[in-house]
Formats: sequence, C-alpha cells, structure tokens
Amino acid sequence: MTGREESTSSRTDDPGAPGTDRVAVRRVPALVTALTDAWDLPDGPGRLLALERLAERADAAGDARTAVEARFALIEAYLLHGERWRLVEPVRRSRAAADRWPELLSDAEAGLLLRYQRYAVEALLGTPRVGLDQTRSLLDDLARRVDADGSDAPTVAELRCRIADHLGDEPTARHWYQRWAGTRPGPTGGCPGCAPARRAELLAGWGEWPAALAELRQGASEPEDCTDQPERALVAELLPALRAGEPERAAAAHVRAYRRHRHERGAFPHLAAHLRFCALGGQPERGLEILAEQLPRLDRPTDDLAAMEFAAAGALVCGLAVEAGLGGRSVRRPAYGDRPATEPDVATLGALLVGIAGELAGSFDARNGTGHHSGRIAAWLAERPVAEPVPLPADEPVEESGEESGDATVTGDEPNGDGPVEGELVALTLDVITAALDRRGDRYLVDEGGTVVGRWGAAVIQFRRAGERGEVLHTRAMAVRRLPVARRAEAYAFCNAWNHDRLLPKAYAHDLGEELVLAGDVATDLAHGVAPAQLLVLVDAAIATGVAYAEAVAALP
Repeated sequence: MTGREESTSSRTDDPGAPGTDRVAVRRVPALVTALTDAWDLPDGPGRLLALERLAERADAAGDARTAVEARFALIEAYLLHGERWRLVEPVRRSRAAADRWPELLSDAEAGLLLRYQRYAVEALLGTPRVGLDQTRSLLDDLARRVDADGSDAPTVAELRCRIADHLGDEPTARHWYQRWAGTRPGPTGGCPGCAPARRAELLAGWGEWPAALAELRQGASEPEDCTDQPERALVAELLPALRAGEPERAAAAHVRAYRRHRHERGAFPHLAAHLRFCALGGQPERGLEILAEQLPRLDRPTDDLAAMEFAAAGALVCGLAVEAGLGGRSVRRPAYGDRPATEPDVATLGALLVGIAGELAGSFDARNGTGHHSGRIAAWLAERPVAEPVPLPADEPVEESGEESGDATVTGDEPNGDGPVEGELVALTLDVITAALDRRGDRYLVDEGGTVVGRWGAAVIQFRRAGERGEVLHTRAMAVRRLPVARRAEAYAFCNAWNHDRLLPKAYAHDLGEELVLAGDVATDLAHGVAPAQLLVLVDAAIATGVAYAEAVAALP
C-alpha cells in the first residue's frame, strides 16, 4: 500500500477472538483487511508471499498485532509444509514484539508462541541452514521463560540432550537425558505419546538396545492419545529388536508400520529405519522394492537430515544387494525439474546415494564444526546383516473370525479384511481419505503434496490433512462458476448470507484480480482418530454441502 496507513486503536468484544481481555492495541484497518484476504488465499507460495509482505508492512505501520497474526499464520504454513528451517525469523520477530508489548498476546497465544519457539529450536536438528548460535540463543531464552515458572523444564532438558547428540557430544547428551528421562512433557514439550519413541531413538543411537526396548515397553504401558502411534513406536523398535536377537518382532513391526509410512509425506524421516531394517535383517530384495517406491520423495524431503539418512540407508541397501548378486537390476529414478528420468542399475544408484548422503553430512558438519555426521554415515555404510532372513508377515491383516490378527481384531463389520475395522478408530491418513472416496465410487486425483482433488457437478472439492501432525481433515469446495471482480460487493453479500443461514461450509470470496472465486472451507479435528464409517459420513456431508454451495453460486443472476 502506498501513502499513509490509517490506524485505529480497538479492543475486540468477541470472547473467542484472539487478544480478548488485552488492553487496546493500535490496528491499521487496511492491514486487517489484507490479513483476512491473505488467509483466504489458496494454500501455496502465493499465500506465503502475501503473509510475509503483510508482516513487513505491519511492522512499518506500527501495527504489531497484525504483524504477529501474519507471522503466526506463516509459522503454521511452514509447519504444514515441513519447512521448519524457516521458523526462526518469524518466531524471533514475534517474540521481540511480545516482549516489547506484553499486552499484545493472550495467555493462550503466549503459550502457543512458546511451542513455536521449541519448534524453531528443533529446526537445527533437521537442516544446516539454521545457525547454531541463533538456535542456542532461542533455547537459552526458552529455558529462562519456562524455568522461571517451572512450567516445562523437561522440554529444555530434552532439547539440550538432542542438540548435544546431534553435535556428537554423547557425554553431554547423556547428562541431559538423565534429567529428561522419566518426566512428562509440559505445555511446550510436544506430544507425550511420542516421547518414549524419541528417547528410544537416542538410546539406539548409543547402542543401548535393551534400554531402547524397555523405554518403548514403558511407553506402551502408558498409552497416550496420539495420531502417530503405534507406528512411531514400532519404527523406533526395528533396529533395537533386530540387534537384541528378536528378528521376528522387528519384522512384524516393520510390516505394520510401513503399511502406513509408505504413503504419508510426514513419515519420510522414518523410511531410513525401514531401509536399514531390510539391509541388516537380510531382506535386500524388500529393501530395493521400498527404495524404488520411495526414491521420488528424496527430491522433496521434509528436511535435510531425513534426506541424508534416507540416502545413506538406501546406499547400504544397494551395497548389500550388489553383494547378494542383485547389482544388475535397474531402478527407475523419475524426472525432477531439469533432471531427466533415468534407470540406473543398483550399483550406480548406490554410488549416487552415497554422494548425496556425504554432501549433506558435510554440510551439517561444516555448520556444527565437527565430523560427527560424516562419521555416522560412514559407520552406516559399513554395516552388515546381523540376523538371518526372517519371513515377513503378510502385508495386510488376515481374517481370523474375530480372533486377534496381528494389528486388529477383524470382525464381520469389515467387508474384505483388507483395512481397518468399521468401528475401530484409526489415524487420519491419505489412505483412509481415498478409501472413503473409493467406497462412494468417486473419481479423483492426488497431487504430489497429498491433496485429493475431484469434481462433483458445479464444485471442485479438495481434501487434505492439516495441523501439526496431519490430524485435521480440511475440505475446500470451490464453485466452478466465477464472478467478475466488479461484482465483489454482491459476492461478499452472498457469502455473508450463506454463513448466516447455513452451517457448512464457511463461505468466502477470493479475488484473483480479474475474477472472483467463491469457495468454502470445512475443518474437522480428528486428533483422537476416526472410524472409517465416521469418515465416510464426514466426506458425504462435505461433498453434499460443497455441491449445494456451488449450485447456489451457479444460480446467481
């Protein structure tokens, strides 16, 4: 915006609105409107750019509240897209604003900012693009805040432990581990259900196989509501169980966990453990199958650490496959960007993956001032099978007339024994979303980001997983008919009337410059899981109301 931004001081009277019960803060109406417009933009680079620019404009205009709201929206978008390395700056700027104006945030928002600060600290572990000094500064600041009121000292101990381990300082990591182990995370400590898996992963990295398994058993005895479980714990036990002489247990855990991890974008960091299990468990052919299936994801990794470990584990699989006489096989590597599609043999692919892993390890070590990751990758590549091949369980549960069948009790409610029981709660995944659409007989596409898109009459409808752990079912319906921008006032009136008279979906108009897209959103929190029958009801309702909305748009004069 050019010229002077007009401002007002306002206090919201909405008891559910952010900032309720705070003193008045300066707001610029034009920026508040621009923030609403940015929220309505389709998820993607354009929305991120709009939020980034808006935050800077709000800073320049002295509208600290709008700047913080824009940065909170940016942080959520970065988390959704697996770009934690981008969190540091918006978290730092939000923290500085909150310290300068203590009345700026509500208590709930202040707690949320502490969690964002933790996520920004954890970003160091995933990428060398985050500075070590700035991370330590954020962690020291977090420690001062939570230690001052004793709210979450275990979280600080965990972060110091994991950072020391990342730097290769095992004695310091063990020191902080003792202060972390046996505690329950506080408000900023992340998912308590995943804490045992995080501890088991550290213990396994130190060669403490029985201790890692004991940690996982303790976690299983105190179950938590967590959409990542039990698969997160199962993948954490793969190598400890294999090395502790329990290959059958490891094989069962691999099959069950990979059934979910093979499709979830957020599960990319777990794939290295699956590949290493195949390599060290005498399953090179299975390892090659997984590598070929998952290789495209290496071009769009969730973070650099996951890419490094995937490449190293894949190189190990290739090396052992060559030793097993499978080196002549070819693996398709799809085109990406300017790179054409290729079909290297196993030995050539292994050399390529060694190069990728080595380059990333070198980047981490250059940032950290150590040789820890290069040494760790070299140790992985030197590993050899530790167990005789163990037959893998079937990839799907076997119907046994209501008896326990590995993963779940199969009952007459399940039509074919190939998926979850109708009444059993499962985590929201891409598979269960597409299964619901398949049961309806719908046609759809799945884009590379995991968004399901289809057309139903006058509506284009998208289904995707949102939230920190993908626990929110987000549905967006867009009317095929678009209105000229000159009818903006009419479009706003239509959306306001719809929102007043109808429950779903939340309607809004998105300005593309020359025309308006009328869309609607529905978000359902499924953090505690969802039964297939329940999800089918949600999908039916989303499609029915989305089509009704689009048809109402089509009926406009």
